[in-house]
Amino acid sequence: MNRGWWSKSRKACRVIHRSMSTSFNAPPFFPQRRVVVTGLGMVTPLGCGVETTWKRLIKGESGIRALSVEDLKMSGFDKDTQSYTFDQLTSKVAAIVPCGTNPGEFNEQSWLDSKHSKSIARFISYALCAADEALRDANWIPSEQEDKEKTGVSIGGGIGSIGDILDASQLICEKRLRRLSPFFVPRILINMAAGHVSMKYGFQGPNHAAVTACATGANSIGDAARMIQFGDADVMVAGGTEASIDALSIAGFCRSRALSTKYNSTPQEASRPFDCDRDGFVIGEGAGVLVLEELEHAKKRGANIYAELRGYGMSGLTLLSLVFIFLGGVGCAFCDAHHITQPHADGRGAILAMSRALKQSGLSPDQVDYVNAHATSTPLGDMVEALAIKTLFSDHATSGALAFSSTKGAIGHLLGAAGAVEAIFSVLAIRNGIAPLSLNLCNPDPIFEKAFMPLVASKEMQIKAALSNAFGFGGTNAALLFATL
Repeated sequence: MNRGWWSKSRKACRVIHRSMSTSFNAPPFFPQRRVVVTGLGMVTPLGCGVETTWKRLIKGESGIRALSVEDLKMSGFDKDTQSYTFDQLTSKVAAIVPCGTNPGEFNEQSWLDSKHSKSIARFISYALCAADEALRDANWIPSEQEDKEKTGVSIGGGIGSIGDILDASQLICEKRLRRLSPFFVPRILINMAAGHVSMKYGFQGPNHAAVTACATGANSIGDAARMIQFGDADVMVAGGTEASIDALSIAGFCRSRALSTKYNSTPQEASRPFDCDRDGFVIGEGAGVLVLEELEHAKKRGANIYAELRGYGMSGLTLLSLVFIFLGGVGCAFCDAHHITQPHADGRGAILAMSRALKQSGLSPDQVDYVNAHATSTPLGDMVEALAIKTLFSDHATSGALAFSSTKGAIGHLLGAAGAVEAIFSVLAIRNGIAPLSLNLCNPDPIFEKAFMPLVASKEMQIKAALSNAFGFGGTNAALLFATL
């Protein structure tokens, strides 16, 4: 045996032993930092901007209309293919962002014409527009390097730009792959919404993009809050965005039997959460962005504070899926830890998310004044969520003291943007003292009785705490709890 090798090995073992016996000091303690909302921005089917959207929402107006061939964004296909595709769609209603140059409309040229225009898909432009409004509302467009380093972005999406994928696949079929844009990949990546917002303002804090289906917007906001709480940033631009009104997205949901088909001739009646005549959701698009800020940072600069984000709860047991497949007219498909085609009938996933948000907030269920439900207008999902609310809030709900509604009756289901837009509605409910209504609730589900009933008209009331739910396909639920300071 080589004695020199043996001696070196023994010395190495002693060094390792000494290092193992020496423990590290505990990591530094970070005191809990409180997070507040200081800015809001929205692009929705009710209009472009927070004020336009909110006014139309509480008045009971609808952003849902009939689909047209032009809405399918198939300009690269011949007229016959476009007409055939449109005819094959079983659902011909959608919640589409109004575009134009009039007040309250989304001006496409303002957000698609820039030095980065070739890499900006529509879902990215919606995020840029909403983020711009939110930052201006917060009066936070920093120029100092230190401030930029402590400002981050957390904006996610559910699908991305499926229209670009459809166009690219056509090039392959036509053997014209050399015509594929070099910006194809940057246009379809979900994280590019957050990326473009960061690049526009020079933010160098955390850059994050959640992709959790219909819970995306809520998860993006909750994750951003935790980044502030942990000290990674003082300010976070957070929310969700979606632009899924295109031929392939709609066709996919139609084939899954997820969308409403009974109201093609009366589009504004199609999205009817909690109503007995609901038959599927209405696909929508838009973006919602909030500026979240550490409380002392906001106070120091004299920021306008809308509300405090006190609780963020998550669970991994899906209440309802983005995809709703009707089996024999009564079943529906979910992807969760319980069963591939059925959620837990007691709404356990929703209860876990809501109760964890409550626990983190330090509030009791009877201190919550309003719940913005996820209810998408699907047969089983709405009923199960209603049961979850009734179970968790108990007497507070059945006595009528708890106001709740689903605003998807007015704006449809914005998929990856839904959780963010509805979180903003919850914040505005606190700020303005108005709980928005559930549109099209004419024949309530039998689970409702007496005082336990969703709002059928917007209600003026004092709202000190509001809970916003967002549940997504793939085993993800999120709940955000906002409250007055």
